[in-house]
Amino acid sequence: MDILKKIEMHRHEEEILKWEGTFAQYLEIIKEKPWVAQSAHSRVYNMIKDAGIETVKGVKRYSFFSNQLFGLEEALEKLVEEYFHPAAKRLDVRKRILLLMGPVSGGKSTLVALLKRGLEQYSHTDRGAIYAIKGCPMHEDPLHLIPHHLRKDFYDQYGIRIEGNLSPLNMMRVEKEYGGRIEDVIVERVFFSEDRRVGIGTFSPSDPKSQDIADLTGSIDFSTIAEYGSESDPRAYRFDGELNKANRGMMEFQEMLKCDEKFLWHLLSLTQEGNFKAGRFALISADELIVAHTNETEYRSFISNKKNEALHSRIIVMPVPYNLKVSQEEKIYEKMISESDVSDVHIAPHTLRVAAMFTILTRLKEPKKGDIDLVKKMRLYDGENVEGFNTADLEELKKEYQDEGMSGIDPRYVINRISSTIIRKDMSSINALDVLRSLKEGLDQHPSITAELREKYLNYISLARKEYDDIAKKEVQKAFVYSYEESAKTLMDNYLDNVEAYCNKSKLRDPLTGEEINPDEKLMRSIEEQIGISENAKKAFREEILIRISAYARKGKRFDYNSHDRLREAIQKKLFADLKDVVKITTSTKTPDEQQLKKVNEVVARLIDEHGYNSTSANELLRYVGSLLNR
Repeated sequence: MDILKKIEMHRHEEEILKWEGTFAQYLEIIKEKPWVAQSAHSRVYNMIKDAGIETVKGVKRYSFFSNQLFGLEEALEKLVEEYFHPAAKRLDVRKRILLLMGPVSGGKSTLVALLKRGLEQYSHTDRGAIYAIKGCPMHEDPLHLIPHHLRKDFYDQYGIRIEGNLSPLNMMRVEKEYGGRIEDVIVERVFFSEDRRVGIGTFSPSDPKSQDIADLTGSIDFSTIAEYGSESDPRAYRFDGELNKANRGMMEFQEMLKCDEKFLWHLLSLTQEGNFKAGRFALISADELIVAHTNETEYRSFISNKKNEALHSRIIVMPVPYNLKVSQEEKIYEKMISESDVSDVHIAPHTLRVAAMFTILTRLKEPKKGDIDLVKKMRLYDGENVEGFNTADLEELKKEYQDEGMSGIDPRYVINRISSTIIRKDMSSINALDVLRSLKEGLDQHPSITAELREKYLNYISLARKEYDDIAKKEVQKAFVYSYEESAKTLMDNYLDNVEAYCNKSKLRDPLTGEEINPDEKLMRSIEEQIGISENAKKAFREEILIRISAYARKGKRFDYNSHDRLREAIQKKLFADLKDVVKITTSTKTPDEQQLKKVNEVVARLIDEHGYNSTSANELLRYVGSLLNR
């Protein structure tokens, strides 16, 4: 569909959603749809909940944040269930400022931006509809029109609690424009928009000497004083501060702890009592979620100052650490690259994964137990099976440090180095070695990396390189073995015949002589050792294979090369070990013969067609693995 047509459709849809009527008609709406009168905190919680929630391995995942925030499932569950949910139920946490604390580029700003964009979209839905007194600069809740002495009766009839007082401007308008008849006051449906300053505000600190408190609470319009005769006339006041405009929705307080104290004291009354002071008026009611964000250093400095105790008690701190899962870090890089102008450059498979391994290693803390190293810990965190460790070990590891993930390399640094690699190499393809090289070179230019940290990080680059060496060998192994698929199947059938004879304590028959022979222990062990099956564990492994074969047979299925992942891996490794010399010769010879050239071309084609490489990266991989095998 033409883009102009879509714009026209959007405009038409917004026109359909618009509504205007009297307060009496509005009461009919909330009788039918009581959720329309929900609080700002409740609206945010319902927005997240309505997008969908699923539970994976005991951790809740919110569709609202998916494809935007990666590896923060536990932090997001804590945020939603310990702040938004109780706040939506009108518990005391709604009277607290939400302070997101975490390292740079950890997702705090993205999280807030998601909430703001989400509220804009949600206000266009039936469940997220918001109605306000027409002509009110603060989009005031129409229910504030109900006098205090009737609010208990209103709750008994409608089941809705009313909090807050009618603003000075609307109090005057009710008297002067409607003759005190609140049922005739015009109400309209409003749509949140940060750009139009409806229901979403953003406050950013600047120079304390020049920034005016009016940025938060509005100011007197001196040009109207002659008309209205007094500074205390609400019509002579501009209710255009961020706290005014964010009413009914949310306000982002950027770098809150850098603000001058006079700005922060306004939040004390707003959070605890739901109102703030502006001009020469009574307290003005406001219902809004206040979200601030800061880094750990500034937060520690803030709480160490005794003068900040009153405000500190009105803050709920939600840590937003770095992601600690390699697979999720990879998705962060994919997202950032897809949003850039280098998205058309071919990035060889595993390049981003290897970069992510280095990044995660810098964020993890050394395990306190001596039987596990940092690489195994990284794998466990990413959900991989690590022999000798289980879920209980993983939970124990997570409890060792409360501040894990609050330091380390940030995603922006990695993306900067990847971008530098792409631009400097000036080619259509980059690989893991290019990026590791660039990450290493960039350590000298990083302002916050000390000499001690640099040594540590260089070690992590070496660990990531070792991991890549294994990945590269396996990748070429798979491509080569595929060319020898018949050999792999034959080897597996031979192994299974021997396992069956071993488990049943029977003998095999030699296909040439017809003589009975014992199971070939040497053959079985040569395969099992490829995946670390010990002498003590071989019997259990063989019996497990036999049980799997029986289970397949009962279901009428045939047990084949792909039926058991670990056995397939063992067969591949055994075959590759036998083929190593072929691979060495084929990848390293400068003048390959016709047969060798054919084999190389087959492997390159396999890497391109089935593993995601292009011609350049596939040939680079082969040359690198050849050099590894020749060492």
